[in-house]
Amino acid sequence: MSTLLIGRFIFHAMKARLFMSAPASALYATSIHSLPLLAKGKVRDTYIIDDKHLLMITTDRLSAFDVVMSEPIPDKGRVLNQMSNFWFEQLDGIVPNHLTGIDPTSVVAADEVEQVKGRSVVVKRLKPILVEAVVRGYIIGTGWKDYLATGEVCGIQLPENLKLAEKLPELLFTPAAKADVGMHDENISFEEVKQRIGVELAEQMRDISFKLYQRAADYAAERGIIIADTKFEFGLDNDGVLHVMDEVLTADSSRYWPADEYQVGISPPSFDKQYVRDYLESLDWAKTPPAPALPQEVIEATAAKYREALQRITGQTLQEQS
Repeated sequence: MSTLLIGRFIFHAMKARLFMSAPASALYATSIHSLPLLAKGKVRDTYIIDDKHLLMITTDRLSAFDVVMSEPIPDKGRVLNQMSNFWFEQLDGIVPNHLTGIDPTSVVAADEVEQVKGRSVVVKRLKPILVEAVVRGYIIGTGWKDYLATGEVCGIQLPENLKLAEKLPELLFTPAAKADVGMHDENISFEEVKQRIGVELAEQMRDISFKLYQRAADYAAERGIIIADTKFEFGLDNDGVLHVMDEVLTADSSRYWPADEYQVGISPPSFDKQYVRDYLESLDWAKTPPAPALPQEVIEATAAKYREALQRITGQTLQEQS
């Protein structure tokens, strides 16, 4: 492990103590017996309430490089749930979302309430579109790697001589085909999206994704935060109306950078799971299951990053979540 990475881990482990809640709790997997299980995703467990409603529970599992880690990140699910609900409200009016407003604790048995409290929502039962709508405002991550290799990102030709973390001349829509748990999502071209779901729906999804990103980016910029990129997921109701669903603009689905520490040419510090990715990149690991064990200091610092993201972006603390 490099000296730089060691120093970064020590710094964030110390900083973690500022944002750790006491006591911290963790839910790695749910065990709801009063409802049928529909699916267990990388992070969320979904149960069937009836033919129109689902219960979606955000666990404390963490996925990095599309591999689910073996250890939970305490309270991560509650942070993500609270952040998503915040953004759904901020983005209201652009596109319908999956929320119903039904109290999740009212749809499970009394002895299951603690599993859903603060980390779940009752949502509309939609037909998911199996394409992640990724919007990039800055060149970073896999987009940067693709650009260095080909000068393109998902088949989109970019100007020469861009630098790491530089703001792109215009927003990019770089979709990905969703993969099963344990498999890597696959970047695909917009032309392939049109072939998969139809031209009209593909263009609608792209245009709405740009609007969602731009409103969120403007909001975050006023609070000293840069949203480098994010991904949205969409579904259709029985009338074919497009809805944004699953999660929006969480620290799992987005890269958040502090504007006062942003510099072109370096990878900025971020309020997301990039800290775990950096640790994993320091290991001799093929990025396939099984996941390597996460040290306690990495778990604590990652939990702190999620709490800090919630506080910096929404102005809320986790304790305000009922």
